[in-house]
Amino acid sequence: METAYKGVRLIVVQGDLTAQKTDAIVNPANSKGTMGGGVALAIKEAGGEQIEKDAVANAPTRMGKAIATSAGRLPCRYVFHAPTMVLPGEKTNAKAAYQATAAALLLAAQMNLKSIAFPGMGTGVGAVPVDEAAHAMVNAAKFFIDENEGRNPVKEILFVAFDAVLENAFAAQVAKLGPARPA
Repeated sequence: METAYKGVRLIVVQGDLTAQKTDAIVNPANSKGTMGGGVALAIKEAGGEQIEKDAVANAPTRMGKAIATSAGRLPCRYVFHAPTMVLPGEKTNAKAAYQATAAALLLAAQMNLKSIAFPGMGTGVGAVPVDEAAHAMVNAAKFFIDENEGRNPVKEILFVAFDAVLENAFAAQVAKLGPARPA
């Protein structure tokens, strides 16, 4: 499903984050940049070891910040590493999911990118309940769009769900922003 909010398309899909052909995909990282589990490992396996090497070389990345690395073999242009936790494998919370989403959107705007794809930030290894993560992430997107109206280069935000539960959680939040259409 998708909706438009102030000129930005918000799209919810179920699928593989690493297959998205957006300008950037987002890794719900740890501050150290290591990519040993969850979404991070899937990104490294699909895109190559260099992504992790670049992330580690730029570490530590503070919570509430994001960095860009090359995308290796992935179809996107960049991988953004936005920490949802300090140490690998830590449990996290919806506030961290909000901050990581906001940081990635800000970086996308600074880099003049048009499209970005997010997984469920913190919903895997970080154990954030999917409803809480979806609420936090869509609110971060709404705030970003509201604050940058008229000067926002980001025109497409994808929320990529690994299963129907997360897809439904994203869809419920995105639907609050405007009339839904099939994606």
